[in-house]
Amino acid sequence: MIRWPGRSDAMEPRREAASMTTTATLVFLLVVGARFLVPLLIPRYPLPAVVAALVLDAVDQTVFQSFGFDPPGYQGYDKAMDVYYLAIAYLSTMRNWAGRPAVQVGTFLYFYRLAGVVAFELTDSRALLMVFPNTFEYFFIAYEAYRLFWNPARVTLKSWITTAAVIWIFIKLPQEWWIHVAQLDFTDMVADVPWFGPAVVAALIAIGLVYWFVIRPRQPRPDWSWHVAADPLPTGTLTVADRNRWVAEHGRLWSVGTLEKVALVSLIWIIYAQVLPSATFTNDQRVLVTTAFVVVNAAISLASARAARSVESVLTAFTVRALINVGLVWLADWLLPRTGGDLHPAVALFFVLLLSLITLLDDRYRPIYEIRFRSTPHPVRR
Repeated sequence: MIRWPGRSDAMEPRREAASMTTTATLVFLLVVGARFLVPLLIPRYPLPAVVAALVLDAVDQTVFQSFGFDPPGYQGYDKAMDVYYLAIAYLSTMRNWAGRPAVQVGTFLYFYRLAGVVAFELTDSRALLMVFPNTFEYFFIAYEAYRLFWNPARVTLKSWITTAAVIWIFIKLPQEWWIHVAQLDFTDMVADVPWFGPAVVAALIAIGLVYWFVIRPRQPRPDWSWHVAADPLPTGTLTVADRNRWVAEHGRLWSVGTLEKVALVSLIWIIYAQVLPSATFTNDQRVLVTTAFVVVNAAISLASARAARSVESVLTAFTVRALINVGLVWLADWLLPRTGGDLHPAVALFFVLLLSLITLLDDRYRPIYEIRFRSTPHPVRR
């Protein structure tokens, strides 16, 4: 090796370490960025986007390990990103799903799992993850896979419940036991047990053969040529202005939709508070603050709809809403010290972005659901 004047060999390890650190940081940012950006495609391209999010969730730590990097505390961020992409998948059901029974089953499965994750985070009892399995994720995939060829609006509630039950019992319960109770690793099992890998391959081949020779011949004729993009929106919902006219006429501030948003954001924030660095909030304070924020956002959206003011651009609408919520955070930051709470700046920013995204998507997609099924929002009885 050429020795340049004034250059010390002792510098080489440090430079190599710095290079590795830079590479690892870049890989980390790319993976985490993908995990945040890919779910945003779910409303428009449900099946490929949710499968991509699922794959990213499965391989992210393997990617880090291949670069010799183990991000500290990443498990908490991993859980947070799981909750994030499933929330977008849930909200997209209101935009895209043409079968009301499927939406009802999906909504139950999503909130059931969300409540279970909250219970797990508060008690650290892994058995709860078997009691509250993540059936929604695979139910979402099953619906979208069916929609590739057939019209899901014709499927009955009983059939969707049966589909959910099959996924719950035969797929998710074994998977939840494997991951969360037995805490086994698929890669380690393949390496340590010689027959396990071939057995898995044989099982997959058997399933494929059963489908090809038994199930496929009995399938009905496709209703259309397969397509992965979401179906066109129903008449009267193509623009935000169209939806705002419906909201202006039928919208109510105190409604089941508002309660759902409060429950959704509150549960997500409680989960995030357990897995990410958080402020000195109690869970009761989180629910109260979330309720206030969601109600204020709902009131602004309703007032905007009644004033016939609409912003078609999602990015512009998100920016405006985020700025409004920043102002609300400043107000909360002024009030909380007087009530014994505290708001960490990073947590506050994250909360603002999360709240803004979820409430924006809900406000844009819920009217589509209501117009599609012509249901007036149910007021909350007081």
